[in-house]
Amino acid sequence: QVESLYPRPGWVELDPEVLWSQFVGVIKEAVQAAGLHMRQIAGLGISTQRATFITWHKRTGKPFHNFISWQDLRSAELVNSWNKSLLLKVIHVIFTVLHFLTGNDRYLAPSFLTFSTQQTSMKLSWVFKNIHEAEEAARKNNCCFGTVDTWLLYRLTKGSVYATDYSNASATGVFEPFTKCWNPTLCNLLSIPMSIYPPVKDTSFNFGSADPEIFGVPIPIMAVVADQQSAMFGECCFHPGDVKLTMGTGGFWNVNTGEHLFASWRGLYPLIGWKIGEEVVYLTEGCMSDIGTAIRWAQDISLFTNVDETEKMARSIVDSQGVCFVPGFQISVNDPYLCASFMGLKPSTTRNHLVRAILESVAFRNKQLYDIIVKKVRLPLQTIRADGGVSNNSFVMQMTSDLINKKIEKPSNADMSSLGAAFLAGLASGFWTDKEQLKKLRRIESVFEPQKNSEEYKPAMDIWLQAMKRSLHW
Repeated sequence: QVESLYPRPGWVELDPEVLWSQFVGVIKEAVQAAGLHMRQIAGLGISTQRATFITWHKRTGKPFHNFISWQDLRSAELVNSWNKSLLLKVIHVIFTVLHFLTGNDRYLAPSFLTFSTQQTSMKLSWVFKNIHEAEEAARKNNCCFGTVDTWLLYRLTKGSVYATDYSNASATGVFEPFTKCWNPTLCNLLSIPMSIYPPVKDTSFNFGSADPEIFGVPIPIMAVVADQQSAMFGECCFHPGDVKLTMGTGGFWNVNTGEHLFASWRGLYPLIGWKIGEEVVYLTEGCMSDIGTAIRWAQDISLFTNVDETEKMARSIVDSQGVCFVPGFQISVNDPYLCASFMGLKPSTTRNHLVRAILESVAFRNKQLYDIIVKKVRLPLQTIRADGGVSNNSFVMQMTSDLINKKIEKPSNADMSSLGAAFLAGLASGFWTDKEQLKKLRRIESVFEPQKNSEEYKPAMDIWLQAMKRSLHW
């Protein structure tokens, strides 16, 4: 875990050199811990966080700035001014008419396009408005843009490979999943030069080999994939209607929509899950800004000592006594100024009530997103497969199962992103021949089935929704 840097209020960055050295160190440690030698490694798969990016000089390889995190808020004013602009309203009208006349879903997303601080596009626009060296290099065709995967590929191959894959590209918001190209219209709109983008390759693909000086031998790089799509692959969600719920730092619901690309809708957006040869699999995703962050904060202020205690604390009381927790430490998709808060505190409120309120907020937001998915994704949904650190909390898992009235499976291994990258690399290197072999490797640790009627939670959820409304636009 690379430590985030906060150079100014709202700014979130990662040091590219620290990220690189930790990446190399983790690989060496993992190989050593497994009792292997580097020469025994058939291939390397890389799974990275998405939408965190850097720009650097094409000739010298020198970064123009630190990685700008997906959590960063520096573009908030830009986002606000664009979302209120007359030009955006005109764009909405034009694409609404085009969608009405053609019925083509490609025109649906721009018809209600709104920008958010999570999107790479707005922060890239900020870079070219505020970092003169990057803007000047771009004018001379000397500026490279890359998400974490592209930077690692570039460094692993000592500059000989400059590329990304479809899963990472589609998560930037600058890549058009319908046409599978970087979006020239959006870039012109935001004054972002088109020359900066890397070529986009298949997800399971031979990207070249790591320079032998790094690990002692040249290791083939056989897969590059974004973390949520990688977790989806690791969970073996290969069929339309398969659902994956990751609850880590943030929360992500992903639905496999097969060959069909559903247009964006408020709270949901389309992604390319993976591309392997001729096969392109699309996903619809909904995300929640912070889950693990809130739990870690509660531990830091000594609401509990160990995360394992939280489940017992929540179950030790019958309810949260009207206490609501509104998460907002990180950015919200809909409101970058959402205020993290506790509401309904009383003299009788204990640490147990506060902890239960935090865990309930996770389940309530799961219910919100699931309802949107059911309404908008016109597919019969299969069993939900959960992963991520918070999936180890059976209070959250059981309450979510009750609220959505669906069975949820939890695998033995909660870190599905790394497993998905391994699966994709193994397929590309011939270690496995097809996905059926991967399905046989799945191990389910526990299954949560609905035990309570979701109506029993309605009074508590209604109060929580009121608290959410009061915390908006802080």
